[in-house]
Amino acid sequence: MTKEAREFDIVVYGATGYTGRLVAEYLTTHYAGHADAPKWAMAGRNQSKLEDVRDLIGAPKDTPLIVADASDPDSLTAMCKRTKVVLTTVGPYQLYGNELVEACAREGTDYTDLCGEPTWMSQMIEKHNDLAKASGARICFSSGFDSIPFDLGVMMLQKESKARFGKPATSVKGRVRAMQGGPSGGTVASMKETMKAVAKNPKLIGVLQSPFGLTPGFKGPSQPSGLIPEYDKDLGKWAAPFVMAVINTKNVHRTNFLLGHPYGEDFKYDEMMLTSAGEMGEKAAKAISDMAKNPFGSKPPAPGEGPTKEERENGFYDVVFLGETADGEKIKYGVIGKYDPGYGSTSRMIAETAIALLSCDADGGIGTPGSFLGESLVKRLQDNAEISFAVED
Repeated sequence: MTKEAREFDIVVYGATGYTGRLVAEYLTTHYAGHADAPKWAMAGRNQSKLEDVRDLIGAPKDTPLIVADASDPDSLTAMCKRTKVVLTTVGPYQLYGNELVEACAREGTDYTDLCGEPTWMSQMIEKHNDLAKASGARICFSSGFDSIPFDLGVMMLQKESKARFGKPATSVKGRVRAMQGGPSGGTVASMKETMKAVAKNPKLIGVLQSPFGLTPGFKGPSQPSGLIPEYDKDLGKWAAPFVMAVINTKNVHRTNFLLGHPYGEDFKYDEMMLTSAGEMGEKAAKAISDMAKNPFGSKPPAPGEGPTKEERENGFYDVVFLGETADGEKIKYGVIGKYDPGYGSTSRMIAETAIALLSCDADGGIGTPGSFLGESLVKRLQDNAEISFAVED
């Protein structure tokens, strides 16, 4: 069966989990009655749980349900053959994603996930990038808060820099100005599994530590670490380490790498989060730096747990990017999103990524939202997911 003739546009794999349910709910509510609504199905390990979630989110009774399990590779292959795109929220991906990535790469099925596990991503690139290129499958990692606002924010800043100055910014700073939202148990579990993997295979430490851990064969200039609190003169505030920088910086550099270095081979990028000015801001930045060593505290949420509906709806994030060209010309760009960043907004981001892949004409391989979709995804996010991208004076 050709890809165009497949039964479904999108299969949401992991629909009974915390984030998967949010994705299914978004597709149910946001695209109900739309002329361009994708034909989609819910997938998971248990038929009765799928039925329960379908009813809970108010999806039509005839919403297709698919039983598939990471421990049964044949069920994953069968699922991949039925759909154009697999959207998976089943993590940690290093535990439950290996066979699915391979199946998608083999069957020419596009794939999108929420992965923030760079060591595993590096292994998948090495194992399956050539297979995905050959089949035409577009394997799109990190399609949520890590790392879409950052990946696309830098891309849009660079577009504006070229329009204004005729050249890209050679350095960009990403700074989280404000953020409200909490982690889920899935995020905690992913970080724990990454640490276990590094402990078993010390060679992975290099991937975790290097901003160029996802650009095989290329290593750019020394990058700012973002690990030490500092006073940001451009913004007049103290900045502290940002826990997600370890994955976001790698994805920003991978997009630049895959697109042929439109930001330049000497491009520098780092991320931090802002506190405030003065002595109180310095104390806050140092406190956050200490917290970054154990960001989830003594009682982290368990898998399947996450922010409440009220917390998701009251959440938000505000990220600013400051670029500077080799000649000292400066530009500022903002990305602001409604809803809890990790889940309320992330569920919308990955859903829109999956829909954007349906009309994508990029070559197959393992890439990023920026390298595959770029401005087409920015437009979808602005039109549907309540995320703004804009130049700032």
